[in-house]
Amino acid sequence: MGTRARLQFISALGALAVPLTASAHVLGISGAGFMQGLMHPLSGLDHLLAMFAVGLWAAQLGGRALWAVPLAFVGTMVLGATLGMSGYALPFTETVIVLSVLILGLMISFAVCLPTAAGMLLVGVFALFHGHAHGTELLQASSATLYALGFIITTAALHGTGILAGLGLSRIESRQWVRASGAAIAMTGLALLLNI
Repeated sequence: MGTRARLQFISALGALAVPLTASAHVLGISGAGFMQGLMHPLSGLDHLLAMFAVGLWAAQLGGRALWAVPLAFVGTMVLGATLGMSGYALPFTETVIVLSVLILGLMISFAVCLPTAAGMLLVGVFALFHGHAHGTELLQASSATLYALGFIITTAALHGTGILAGLGLSRIESRQWVRASGAAIAMTGLALLLNI
């Protein structure tokens, strides 16, 4: 695939993603339980793309990062959910969540290779805010434990999907497909950021 074709592909993906820029959260769902928790990470494009991007970037980093980076996200997300559930406010939650999409997309697009610990720290910061958004909904959940279990399962599944996509794309053609996917994610993050 030539440079011009790659640019057209990335532009097309970005153009498709722009109309999908939807509100990230529906806060205060009364009576939320396991199914609502399971669906929450899929309810906002920002959550979905960030969690997928974590897996994609982990696959790009390889080695120990393949499991350590997604695990750091899930673990820190639980901490963030606990803060949200306790009523502790984090400033600029929505902005940081959207920035996570943009930054992770850029990390993938430019194939930024950080040491595993630094990668874990970066996704951990983002996960704190993603978890806080989930935890804020836990305030009105009928079963906080089941709701949390639901969003943890979906988050892990999205990370796994990103890992499989990253490993699969790098084997099919070249690592350029992974980087092109990162560029499309970053473009979507920028569109989301402009719509906040």
